[in-house]
Amino acid sequence: MWSRVWLGLSLLLALDAAAETLRIGFGTDKPPYVFENEARGLEYDIVAAAARRAGFTLEVHYAPMERLHLALRRGDLDCIATTAARSGVEAYYSATYIQYHNAVAALSSRNYRITSVADLGGYSISAFQRARLLLGPAFEAMAEGNPRYREEALQINRNRLLYSGRTDVVVGDPRILRYFNAQVAEQVDTRQALTWYFIFEPTPYSVGFQSEAQRDRFDQGLAAIRASGEYLEIERRYTDY
Repeated sequence: MWSRVWLGLSLLLALDAAAETLRIGFGTDKPPYVFENEARGLEYDIVAAAARRAGFTLEVHYAPMERLHLALRRGDLDCIATTAARSGVEAYYSATYIQYHNAVAALSSRNYRITSVADLGGYSISAFQRARLLLGPAFEAMAEGNPRYREEALQINRNRLLYSGRTDVVVGDPRILRYFNAQVAEQVDTRQALTWYFIFEPTPYSVGFQSEAQRDRFDQGLAAIRASGEYLEIERRYTDY
């Protein structure tokens, strides 16, 4: 009996020792996708589940996206989330693990007519970091030619800028904007009606890796949680957002 117990303990210790630590970077607070320093969120949970299934343990770092891409380039991190091949950073990119449906929002009282990316050229814009690279060539060209285009490291700042009228439009995922309304309600009037302009296709995101082998293992873990139903279960946990 004792020999079987020791054998079981030895196997557990061997498995624990074999687990490889993955230094991963996530962007700053953007609920419901990533709740910074809370080890949860729709995006966080999907990436963590796929990594665990692939035999990794996570060492998580949070930083603005520009800093994360620099850290990946330098080798300070093994991988970063919420990126894509269009980011401009050389890396091994995973299969798509999530899509955001980014859109343009403006105060309804402004009565803007926005039907295409080209229409944005005449407005002041606040977008998320690296939006210029991730939302397609037309958006990149517009951003480069628009002196009133800016990107914010902190997602919550876009709510303040929009409702205070300090920017004409913001670009981002509606679920993130709605979440932060409660946190800025004492600073700006979030009761103002918004108009959303869905001029972008959903944006697919990958995890960018330094190592091709780690990327391949992560893709296998992602496929496994999709096949098992765990991916759908994670999505169900965040349906109220």
